[in-house]
Amino acid sequence: MVLSNDNTNKTKVLLCGGGNAVHVLTAYIGALPDAQVCSILSLYPGEAERLQEALGDNGSIRCENDLGGQPVYGKPDLISSDPSTVAPGCDVVIMALPSSFHKLYLEKLKPHLKTGVVIGAMPGQSGFDLCARSVLGKEFCRASSIFALETLPWACRIVEYGRQVQVLGTKSEIGMAIASSPDRSTDSVRDIIQGLIGPKPVLKADSNFLSVTLSNPNIVHPTISYGLYRDRDLSVPFDEHPLFYQDVNQQTGEMLSKISDEVLAIRDNLCKKYPNLDLSSIHHLRDFMLLCYSNVIDD
Repeated sequence: MVLSNDNTNKTKVLLCGGGNAVHVLTAYIGALPDAQVCSILSLYPGEAERLQEALGDNGSIRCENDLGGQPVYGKPDLISSDPSTVAPGCDVVIMALPSSFHKLYLEKLKPHLKTGVVIGAMPGQSGFDLCARSVLGKEFCRASSIFALETLPWACRIVEYGRQVQVLGTKSEIGMAIASSPDRSTDSVRDIIQGLIGPKPVLKADSNFLSVTLSNPNIVHPTISYGLYRDRDLSVPFDEHPLFYQDVNQQTGEMLSKISDEVLAIRDNLCKKYPNLDLSSIHHLRDFMLLCYSNVIDD
């Protein structure tokens, strides 16, 4: 998985963000023998300093996952809010943060990225490829490799900030859209990211970035949130912390199914209008959930 011209060098990975997924990636990638988390970039005010303080001089992030086995540990070489100190020379850039921040990070990274970098988002549902081409330029993107995962590889939660994270559910399979550079195949880009996240979930090539943008995981969070809070007086404090997926009821499930039906109707109309457009990787949410979590779904 070595990407550098000098094969004695390890792959240098830049993680963007500071939340749950960055904690998991730091542990996973930091434990690999042929890759290293060379840096973490956070542009959120004070987050880089907070993460550095939590890690300390000799600390690392501990990650336990639902697949069993021993916990893994990883530590970044550098944490910063300054792209000029962390981005130069990186082989892979992974944005594990909300899509509303993609443009900001790309703008700040642009002067410091090397041509040929592998750069992408997890998740990358909100037109990450269009944002990257707009900010970085078409020529830069043609000479580099852009990718977008349709969702995060896992459901994960920070146990102790900067110290411990837990993977609650590893998906079985997720889609990945890729626009590879001329000197790199689509399969090789997928293999690079697969090597960084581990054997599960299996990354399956989506037909195009529109498939990722329209993929049904987009509908889950707002619909569940609406179902949780629609009948509550939010001026009254909760008796206990509300759960998210565990508190989904039948009515919310029916709403999710109906919205998923609407997404499929959009898919079908686009394919009717553009017969050569392949959106076959877009599935109903029911099928998507079974594909990702069949090993933990009872009903």
